[in-house]
Amino acid sequence: MHRVTPLKVLYFGTPVVLISSRNEDGSANLAPMSSAWWLGQTCLLGLAETSQTAANLHRERECVLNLPSSALVDAVDRIALLTARPDVPPHKVARGYTHSRTKFASAGLTEQRSHLVSPPRAKECPIQLEATLDTAHRVTDGLTAFQVSVRRTHVAEELLIPGKDYVDPLRWDPLIMKFCEYFGEAANLRDSSLATGWQMPHAQPAA
Repeated sequence: MHRVTPLKVLYFGTPVVLISSRNEDGSANLAPMSSAWWLGQTCLLGLAETSQTAANLHRERECVLNLPSSALVDAVDRIALLTARPDVPPHKVARGYTHSRTKFASAGLTEQRSHLVSPPRAKECPIQLEATLDTAHRVTDGLTAFQVSVRRTHVAEELLIPGKDYVDPLRWDPLIMKFCEYFGEAANLRDSSLATGWQMPHAQPAA
């Protein structure tokens, strides 16, 4: 039996993305978010217009999408309630946010020089995507979908299927956000007809 009920959030389960960008003073910002979806080499990032990351994207038009594994959950949570905005919005103050412009250090993560964009990569994240802003789509209630194109992809060697440019889904264990809670631990439930149809390399058991 189903019950008709309004849900406050619709975060049924999406990967966490640590977006690195440049603040107006040149410092590096690092912000966790989980409203992202992908199409080809394009990603749409759902952000509140009141966020420092949104301001940085409008101004600098570039970022790095760092994808943390589930093992980095503590690092992500350490900056979950930090904002680089010096004037912390009242609704964030009410939720416990405080101001910080040293979020890489607060997370315990290392800045790594990017190849094509100014914002640094997060060295400890096994997948890092350098991206530039194509356009911004205004949505209701102060929300914007930022459309970015991935320009360069960095993947940890141990995640790649040997001899192929594919991530092994059994070795890649992304940090997942479900209804504001953290989840992980990759598991292959069954063979995929879709993977066969798309001629994707089949996952191999992790060593």
